[in-house]
Amino acid sequence: MLKVLGRVTSINTRKVLWLLDEVGTPYQREDWGKPLRDPNVPEFLRLNPNAQVPVVIDDGFALWESHAILRYLAATARSGLWPGEARERALVDQWMSWQSTELNPAWVYVVQAKLRGNPPNPDPARIEASIDAWTKQMRILEDQLASTDGFMANGRFSLADIVIALSTHRWLSVSFDKPSFPAVEAHYQLMRSRPAGMPYLGATTP
Repeated sequence: MLKVLGRVTSINTRKVLWLLDEVGTPYQREDWGKPLRDPNVPEFLRLNPNAQVPVVIDDGFALWESHAILRYLAATARSGLWPGEARERALVDQWMSWQSTELNPAWVYVVQAKLRGNPPNPDPARIEASIDAWTKQMRILEDQLASTDGFMANGRFSLADIVIALSTHRWLSVSFDKPSFPAVEAHYQLMRSRPAGMPYLGATTP
């Protein structure tokens, strides 16, 4: 059986678990990742030298990096969530890459400061800069979703919707004055209406 190594409080682990629940692939999960189980041990480092979760093991095949895992699992399940047609697949990949290279880096300082208490005495100017950068990226997301029929790409549910909805969950979970993004919020509620998505967009740690 497929094995997932990672803690549920990890946003990247939740991406993988949501997909597996969505396509109905059976799996076992082991808690790894601080503070539950330190991955900086030889047993884990042999699987992922970066000491990061998640890692999946499929019949002896170990894979890390959450988006690579998502593509692999969607392809092996023949789910259509990572499209076969080149241009459709490219659009899904575009938004998945944007989430990891543009959207996620913007929130790092403010999320660490407000949700993790790290550093204990954060720099207000850096918090403000992080909020500004995050808001700028969320405006791009709002424009995209306002121009579509409710999904990130190709007019239907895909891997891009999973990663974006989890990012929106984090956006809504951090307390600061935010502009209204109706299309983003509508997409988030649409994703929460999916039985497989709700557990990962509910009370779990952002």
